[in-house]
Amino acid sequence: MPEDADARPPGNDADLQWCHDAVQGVSRTFALTVRVLDEPMSSYICLGYLVCRIADTVEDAEHIPADEQARLLRLYDAALDPDDETSIEQFTEAVDPWLPAPEARNDDWEVVAESPRVFRTFEALPEDVREAVTPPARELVQGMVMFVERYADTDGLRIQSREELEEYCYYAAGTVGNLITNLVTRGDIDSERRKRLYNTAEEFGLLLQLVNISKDVYDDYTEENNVYLPAEWLEDEGVPQDGVVDPANKAGATNVVRRTASHARTFLDDAQTYLETVPTTDGNTLAAWAIPFLLAVGTLRELSANPEDALTGHGVKVSRQEVFAVVGAMTGGGRQSLAELREAISRAPYHRVAQQAD
Repeated sequence: MPEDADARPPGNDADLQWCHDAVQGVSRTFALTVRVLDEPMSSYICLGYLVCRIADTVEDAEHIPADEQARLLRLYDAALDPDDETSIEQFTEAVDPWLPAPEARNDDWEVVAESPRVFRTFEALPEDVREAVTPPARELVQGMVMFVERYADTDGLRIQSREELEEYCYYAAGTVGNLITNLVTRGDIDSERRKRLYNTAEEFGLLLQLVNISKDVYDDYTEENNVYLPAEWLEDEGVPQDGVVDPANKAGATNVVRRTASHARTFLDDAQTYLETVPTTDGNTLAAWAIPFLLAVGTLRELSANPEDALTGHGVKVSRQEVFAVVGAMTGGGRQSLAELREAISRAPYHRVAQQAD
């Protein structure tokens, strides 16, 4: 957590610190983002992310029947609604029977169990911050309800088309792009700049989500029984969705991974425009958002080289050395522009590029 205590938002320091620690456990990507933001934006994003993560954990829970998932998510949405009398304690009581035992609880479920602490800390934030976070967070939850109910009979999501894939990505990540934009555009900001940000915020979120979908095919299917590769694309290759990780379908499924990654690349330019436009106020930093963007570029490079790895437990990822090099480039006052970094990383792992430059 950033050391500038004077810039922290008001509230219980112990609760706020717990929330920062919790983010470190549930998402390495967002943990990195929160660490390279300054206060108070670091805490604003931390709390906004946890508010969304609670719903995401419930939606991904394979052991909860679909009708119960939808009921819990609706209850959570009501708790988020400032005009509804539903309390977060009512959600916590309802979700309690589905929580893993404390000794078996991972970081995600610990956050769900501690929902009242997250809400208590969130409600201590300034009113304009809460007003920036709540509408897109509620839209995310409502989208989850819709998809859970749409695929209630399959015990897992089975995306059918490119259009439905983009619809899912909007609710899962485009809403988060709008949440971030709501936060960074509070106060005075040029109308053209504001328009450009909102015109590209959703694309920034869609890029990151599509990259995750492209690289995580195996884990999504084996751990959560979800298939996000569109059925129509798999059908073009003669691959049934429930056979997506079957070695017998490797060639066809690999082609669809490649196609999904190619679709993700169509959002790169808009995402870059978003980053080049985002204001650095209230502790916001370019590095916080450029790092996941550049790591997505690196992941797309790896997917291009080895798309078949997305279909196995080996997975597709950039190396730890490259992560460190990208973080260093964005936080150490590097000389290269975002466009130059994107181009370099698209060609080769950045730690090797940096070593050659030295």
